[in-house]
Amino acid sequence: MSENSQFDLSIAHTAVSSLLGDESLSVSRHVDFTGGDVCFDSPFYSGEAASAVIAAKGVIAAEINHLQGKQVIDQLGVDTRLAEASLVSFALQDFADDQKAPDKRPNPEDRTPASGFFKCKDGRLIYLHSSFPNYAQHSDAMLKLLSAAPNHKAIAEAISKIPAQDLEDKIAAAGLCGAMLRNHDEWDQSIAGQALSATPVIEVIKMTDTDPQQSSTLSAQSVLAGLKVLDLTRVLAGPTCAKSLSSFGAEVLHIRGKDLPYVESFVTDTGIGKRSAYLNLKAEKDRDVLQSLVKQSDVFSQGYQSAVMEKFGFSVEDVMVMNPDSIYVSINCYGHEGEWRTRPGWEQLAQVATGMAVQQGDYLSDGKGFSKPVLQPSALNDYVTGYLAALGVMLAKRQQLLFGGGYCVRVSLCRTAMWVRALGIRDYSVHSRVPDSAELCSFYQSFETDWGRLSALRPALSLAGKPLLWTGPPVPLGSHSASF
Repeated sequence: MSENSQFDLSIAHTAVSSLLGDESLSVSRHVDFTGGDVCFDSPFYSGEAASAVIAAKGVIAAEINHLQGKQVIDQLGVDTRLAEASLVSFALQDFADDQKAPDKRPNPEDRTPASGFFKCKDGRLIYLHSSFPNYAQHSDAMLKLLSAAPNHKAIAEAISKIPAQDLEDKIAAAGLCGAMLRNHDEWDQSIAGQALSATPVIEVIKMTDTDPQQSSTLSAQSVLAGLKVLDLTRVLAGPTCAKSLSSFGAEVLHIRGKDLPYVESFVTDTGIGKRSAYLNLKAEKDRDVLQSLVKQSDVFSQGYQSAVMEKFGFSVEDVMVMNPDSIYVSINCYGHEGEWRTRPGWEQLAQVATGMAVQQGDYLSDGKGFSKPVLQPSALNDYVTGYLAALGVMLAKRQQLLFGGGYCVRVSLCRTAMWVRALGIRDYSVHSRVPDSAELCSFYQSFETDWGRLSALRPALSLAGKPLLWTGPPVPLGSHSASF
């Protein structure tokens, strides 16, 4: 990489070390980071963060291969521009047939009038998230809470009469999606911020004691070939975790309810390398099917609000009883302890709550002072959290090979935001170079899909001199039976 590159190698190596420990630093320095300029105008080291997590997965993949007595992996490569571009991979999908292509993701403010930033009675701002597009139930509930008509003017007037903290508390109590705008210091001093500051960016918690796994549990075809993953997640971090595992050869079965809302372009983005089946966990017969799948699988990944899986009998404790060797992944927005753990959250809310939106606004004003909040130009927390969750699974897999046991892996969008911020703030003189069409073509892997021919970003990691590739195309939801 050129010395004049805007990508900061020292930050990337520091980030790898923060994830894997100082003993990994000598290994990570052998990672070949190639690329150059950053892709997005952001004060955060988003490309370095994404590249570091991807590199860390490569380091652990090499260790897993070694423990399995398989191919020695002594070359690790990360294309840093591809890694950063992957933070908007849903927007960079190229469908050959526009008539078959899924709709582009709408701006949140276009979905319902109860979306975006609003000024409260005390002058502070709050951000309302509309949940899924055309999800009338959420929109109606927000309008009822505000006692407002379904138009922007009426909503703004209603919000202007309520202090921001009071409104945030009411939104949380109603199970809706909204967050008061905070700067970094305010977040750090909040109850949730203090709880997360004492939490590792990836929690890998041993849950059971079982014998170390034998090398035969994973085949020799690729690093994670033979690993069976149940993916019970939606938009975007959770599905990215399982998609990432599929790039190492894991067999992924995506499970969801038929009646749940979705964004089709997110399905095509995060569904690569997976099979997809419907199960209704409100029905006993479908819960029985899922229990059977848990006993056959190696990884159970879920991204629903706390207590949802408990209600249906698939808490981490429940799953460990069904399969003591399981790796249970739990992904949420605000962390897994304390009163905020039950709050629904999204990428935008993590940015607003943790101070990212304030910092981005300051950055775009060239450091002359905060003027208005601005969201990141990428889904930084979503995708990086998904990568971190996949790294957590691989760390747990390594532990199983060495010491046995079942493990719980926990990550959250807000903890990811705090980790990224801890890497430092980029010099405001650094500017981006957005990938052009020629560069994007070099990033693509193509598939024939039900939506026509799709060109999608390939993985940014190469092992032993060979780039990883996805194992198969995305499929429409519910295309398969619920079986491995």
